[in-house]
Amino acid sequence: MPGQDLMLLVAGAAAVAGVARRLNWSAPLLLVVAGLAASFLPGMDHYVLDPDLVLFFVLPPLLFAAAWESSFVNLRNNVRAVLLLSVGLVLFTVLAVGLAAHAAVRGLPLAAAFALGAIVAPPDAVAATAVGRAVGLPRLMVVILAGESLFNDATALTAYRVAVDAAHGEFSVWASIRGFVVAAVGGALVGYALAAGAQWLLRRLRDPLLENTLLLLTPFVGYGAAEKVHASGVLAVVVAGLYLGHHAPRRSTYATRLQGAAVWRMIDFLLETVVFALIGLQLRAVLDRLGRWSGGELASAAAVVLGVVILARFAWVYPATYLPRRLSRRIRQRDPAPPWTYPTVVGWAGMRGVVSLAAAFALPPGFPQRDLLLFLTFVVVIGTLVLQGFTLPALIRRLHVTAEDERRDALAEAAAQHAAANAALERLNELVDEDSAIPDEVVQRLREKAEIRQLGAWERLGGDRTGPGYTETPTASYRRLRRGMLDAERAVFVRLRDTGQIDDEVLRRVQQDLDFEEALLARD
Repeated sequence: MPGQDLMLLVAGAAAVAGVARRLNWSAPLLLVVAGLAASFLPGMDHYVLDPDLVLFFVLPPLLFAAAWESSFVNLRNNVRAVLLLSVGLVLFTVLAVGLAAHAAVRGLPLAAAFALGAIVAPPDAVAATAVGRAVGLPRLMVVILAGESLFNDATALTAYRVAVDAAHGEFSVWASIRGFVVAAVGGALVGYALAAGAQWLLRRLRDPLLENTLLLLTPFVGYGAAEKVHASGVLAVVVAGLYLGHHAPRRSTYATRLQGAAVWRMIDFLLETVVFALIGLQLRAVLDRLGRWSGGELASAAAVVLGVVILARFAWVYPATYLPRRLSRRIRQRDPAPPWTYPTVVGWAGMRGVVSLAAAFALPPGFPQRDLLLFLTFVVVIGTLVLQGFTLPALIRRLHVTAEDERRDALAEAAAQHAAANAALERLNELVDEDSAIPDEVVQRLREKAEIRQLGAWERLGGDRTGPGYTETPTASYRRLRRGMLDAERAVFVRLRDTGQIDDEVLRRVQQDLDFEEALLARD
């Protein structure tokens, strides 16, 4: 893709995503629809997805960022549900789609049908979790969906390699099992070793710029190193992200965290917007190579594959939710069965994404029915994104699958802030006892700051802060007034810069201090 076209694609995708954010719509879905419409505009170039670009340069940073932000503790507590979806459901989908496609599509070899099953098996939870968070899906379900998306690509891509080898007459049951084990164990070991080495370096750098540069390189190094030894690059990246993200609060400085959070948000935004726009833009390139198939044959095959993909998820999710609890009293006591609405929402949240398209485009030239498999993959990706993505919010609201996480979080935060403030005040008393020369006004100001943070957390438990009977809390008043003061300070520094009384370097330095203080006031 020429550089100018790439810049236009990035700019257009960012503009569409900006409109979606402005209107509070789902950005991935709007980008796909916009890409579909744009692909039929006169004069529009054909965009063909480069699978190497996606698998080596797009997927690793997205997976690493998602793993970094995931909770290792929550994933560990829900490991059964995550593995049943990311491993069990993926393999079940491969089997179901493979058998159905082989029966429904004339001349499609069984190995090629299983390759199609592996291609469309892994859901992309970016859209699902974005919708879930926007409509208040319970955190447990968001954790499970996000955990599924972290690990299912590794299962699907390993099954994909086995199916492609089988299509070339190189299939062996024991070799396939050995390949799965090597990919899983090898990927996990590579990711752990990489994360441990990166952790060792990060503790010694103490430079936010160098630390974040190292973290940016980590997913690419992990993916490449794992693939080099025929292990799962996806699993290596996920393990490294989980490890480093879990240990970051103890190791990194505030400057590293603030800088890194901004950088990773921008990377996620750009990659996700471009990827979802590319999904829609490729429709014409796929359709142009299907001349030998009639419209009826294509429609019939597409309906079968899309239907099996959707139904297979429900056929697995319900038993996977309730059967372990029926078979094990220990599981029932530790983890009571959720209402039927929970697996229903999880079953409908099976949108496919760019990994499926990248795997389809990576099929070698001459692979049996390659063009048809590309078309069917495209139908599954677009069909699930549009059909399930647009209806998922309504389904969640209709089934009343809402969360009470916000109030529980506020209560837990208030208790934690209370304990932290007490610890801070005790430490302050110790420091004052050690140094009696500290002015009393400094000590009093520090005490007030600790009390303001402590009270602010409890005040957030006060219920609806937008209704007609709401009275502004003292902490909210303090933050509102302090923001006004900071704006006035900034205006003075800018005016002095404009009149030549201070240099830009001075302005940037003092503005950074003001920005840090305002960041502490950002949440009401």
